[in-house]
Amino acid sequence: MKRALGVAAGMAAGLLALAPAGHAQDRGFLRAEGTRIVDSEGRPVLLRGMGLGGWMLQEGYMLDLGELEKGQQHVIRRHIAGAIGEKGADRFYRAWLDNFITKADIDAMARWGFNSVRLPMHYNLFTLPVEKEPVAGRDTWIESGFERVDRLLEWTRANGMFLILDLHAAPGGQGNDLPIADRDPSKPSLWDSAENRRKTVALWKRLAGRYADEPGIGAYDILNEPNWDFDGPVDGHGCKSTKNAQLWDFYRELIAAIRSVDKRHMIVIEGNCWGNNYGGQEKPLDANLTLSFHKYWNRNDAASIAPYLALRDRLGVPLWLGESGENSNVWFRDAIRLVEDQGIGWSWWPLKKIRYNNPLQVDANPGWDALVAWWLGKGPKPDAKAAEAALMRLAEHDVRFENNIFHPDVIDAMFRLPHADEARPFKANHVGAEAFAIAAVDYDLGPAGIAYADREDANYYVATGGERVTWNSGLTYRNDGVDVAREADGVPYVASFQTGEWMQYTLDLDRAGTRALTVTGRGRAGGTLSLSLNGGAPVTLTLLAGTGWQTLRVPAVKMLQGNNRLVLKAENCADCEVKGLEVAAAGS
Repeated sequence: MKRALGVAAGMAAGLLALAPAGHAQDRGFLRAEGTRIVDSEGRPVLLRGMGLGGWMLQEGYMLDLGELEKGQQHVIRRHIAGAIGEKGADRFYRAWLDNFITKADIDAMARWGFNSVRLPMHYNLFTLPVEKEPVAGRDTWIESGFERVDRLLEWTRANGMFLILDLHAAPGGQGNDLPIADRDPSKPSLWDSAENRRKTVALWKRLAGRYADEPGIGAYDILNEPNWDFDGPVDGHGCKSTKNAQLWDFYRELIAAIRSVDKRHMIVIEGNCWGNNYGGQEKPLDANLTLSFHKYWNRNDAASIAPYLALRDRLGVPLWLGESGENSNVWFRDAIRLVEDQGIGWSWWPLKKIRYNNPLQVDANPGWDALVAWWLGKGPKPDAKAAEAALMRLAEHDVRFENNIFHPDVIDAMFRLPHADEARPFKANHVGAEAFAIAAVDYDLGPAGIAYADREDANYYVATGGERVTWNSGLTYRNDGVDVAREADGVPYVASFQTGEWMQYTLDLDRAGTRALTVTGRGRAGGTLSLSLNGGAPVTLTLLAGTGWQTLRVPAVKMLQGNNRLVLKAENCADCEVKGLEVAAAGS
């Protein structure tokens, strides 16, 4: 399934959206007008974007590293240097930056329907840490970092997309969630160090000066997810801080520096508590300002966004869901529908990582897995030659777009399903006179309850206070609630198929006729399945206990020319598994 085919974005009539007009720069500068984001002609713009997490700033979970201490990039780099030396680590990171995001990624995003890109930046690509500056208080600028932004801007402009600059890792780190800002707690944080704050201001002034006349830059997202106890009850991440005065004062300083060189670009600010605590924000900090909030693992109901809507109305400024994702297709559809119904744009997270619940998946080579096992204390140390080969293959080959695994179901959930509750074939099942096989995992694209049903189809642990839910227990192939596992040879199959769960398959027959159907399944404790065609009476199929894969046959089913809907259901299964279905050849 290593392909990059676009899924058309479904758009309901009346939705705020980018007009068909060409490039982003042709729309002029984005700006805040009342509670809407508009272009230079005053036309509303609904941002639909994706964050390029993992590129300029790595987090351990994106590399399937587990905790690996706390998962910060400097920790990851230290382990890489321990395997292949400092010069080897330098080569790895140069290759990583060269290959993780290329123009092919941006071209594909535009085909899928995205009109914006959020770039999470690590400050150390642009300037030295304060403790490494040759002259204290003087900034060393690293031109290669700015040039990477320039190239990305060329790619987004070529696709008519807006580029939003996001300072994801500020000097010293802006919170106690360490990986998101690559923070080293043994050193002064952003909030503990006046020099770190001075350098942050200088960096934004330099960025704003460089791009002041560039309409392809959509906005400056000046500080990602601050999470710090500024005042009030302590919770470690500033969620109970009530005034946040130091944060707002720092934002005023940043905005003043930007406005000294750039009067036109829209500025995005994020509250405390991972972007969500706006306590103490009494009036807009700028005339061209948008407020960002982030949304993860909670319910997708009116109550979940009510505080932000109230804030929007009170301050009279636009809202932007600046970061969300890391959940199932059901959750993606519902969250996007929720905010778009309120005229709020969004940016999902991330475009790619080694795990599966994003548009692109990095298929890491086995040598990387061996390194991870060693670092986590679960395997032997690879020799230096093998370690370098694995690392360079990851950075030069595995992360590149053309070698990524594309997940069309994720794109479908983000663009079509928020506006269309219907099933479509996952693959084109054109059935002629010959026998036709369908993998069980290739059930229809569509919402839960329409294309499939499963007991767990999303993770709401923030709202429920319970444990995190893994909606697809096998963490592979699809991002729905259906559990998928793989055989030793890598072939995927439906696992943990339990009573009441079902999957639908849409077939397109060349001509009507009576055909036999078979299902290949197994059940360690036995079980019963059923097949139903076009809403007709189900036919029961019995799995014998503990006999391995079995082929169950329905000898004669009348099928129509054109579309037919076949539903496979677990009628009485504690833990059944299904590998595939087959329509027998005509006349057999």
